[in-house]
Amino acid sequence: MATIKFRRRIIVKICVLASSSSGNATFIRTERTRILVDAGLGKRDVLARLIAIDEQCETLDAILVSHEHSDHVSGLVSLARHLNAPIYITRLTAPAIPWGEYTPTLDCFQAGTNFTIGDIEIDSFTIPHDAIDPVGFCFRTHGIKIGLVTDLGYVTDSIKFHLRGADLLILESNHDLEMLKVGPYPWSVKQRVMGRKGHLSNDVVSDFIRDDLDSSISTLVLGHLSEHNNHPEIVRATAGRALDRCGRALFTRLVVAEPKQQTEVFVY
Repeated sequence: MATIKFRRRIIVKICVLASSSSGNATFIRTERTRILVDAGLGKRDVLARLIAIDEQCETLDAILVSHEHSDHVSGLVSLARHLNAPIYITRLTAPAIPWGEYTPTLDCFQAGTNFTIGDIEIDSFTIPHDAIDPVGFCFRTHGIKIGLVTDLGYVTDSIKFHLRGADLLILESNHDLEMLKVGPYPWSVKQRVMGRKGHLSNDVVSDFIRDDLDSSISTLVLGHLSEHNNHPEIVRATAGRALDRCGRALFTRLVVAEPKQQTEVFVY
């Protein structure tokens, strides 16, 4: 007698295509909607990484921009032109993008507002970073919530509020403090990275996990690792200890988004 196999219905699919100081992009899709958050890779690399996860994605419903730094927008113009995709960006960030001769289709929003793309509801919120108007995002669809926040100097109470109830959280764990202090950066850059509008250290992320990680989070993805001042194994060990200490190790899966390669595909 033949065995009947039932295919699991995928509500939402997430893949961090790139997450490091040299390039950032995250893909989120449902059955109806495809969204790319940031385009810090070239067009060819983005399309190749989408193909690698079985996304023949010649159309996107939107490209969202978190802020104007080059590791988040270096491929934005070429990709948006190629895919004819609308760009969702804050009103203050839009003028900071070097559009050149390209006339983009912009949907400008105010940081802190909510909006909908297809069947995905999106909450935007301000984050502390040395950009013009940087934002983080939460995505809600069919009862699933995804938080995405990188490039921030510290985790504000507002950010903690927005991340409550998330099923999957993508969070920055940028640098190991000791590596940064003895690393190759000029002191002025080190001060910027360590500052209140810089980047999260592994230790600060560890404190957040112990004190504020919501019990709803089943998968924690740590990314935006510095290629000079951090290492995936250090991130994994530091965050793993924090999960153990707060009793979350059995309930929250830890994934480290390694520089120069995409993560696995997360499905809900």
